[in-house]
Amino acid sequence: METVRAAVLTEARTWIGSPYRHQASCKGGGCDCLGLLRGIWRALYGLEPQDIPSYTADWAETGGAETLIEAGRTWLQEITLEVAQPGDVLVFRWRDGVPAKHVGILSGPLTESPMLIHAYERVGVLESPLVPAWHRRIAAVFSFPKEGI
Repeated sequence: METVRAAVLTEARTWIGSPYRHQASCKGGGCDCLGLLRGIWRALYGLEPQDIPSYTADWAETGGAETLIEAGRTWLQEITLEVAQPGDVLVFRWRDGVPAKHVGILSGPLTESPMLIHAYERVGVLESPLVPAWHRRIAAVFSFPKEGI
């Protein structure tokens, strides 16, 4: 596995067990799915590249913009699902026709036993199978940038 992807996966696994906390990004103290991604970024690169404004639980439903995908295109490297590997970022839609609203880290090969590390409401950060229901909701895939590690 590539060095950056390996570092992402190693860091993501250290967050497992953190409770779910909306808007938070504190390993062990709590985070949401974006907070998990932000925490991994800080561990690998230092400061976050931009301030994250406050957001409500229904931010995607009320705004309608593809905020997560656009942020991914700004700060990460967009790739196709076919080349995704453990350590890459998966972005999900809850259903067709709505903006993407959930992110996680692919933690097992898509062709064998795909797994996902993500922060799930009422559960916290966990590593779980990337079941078909999740797989069909993938809206975008990104890799962390190679520079800065």
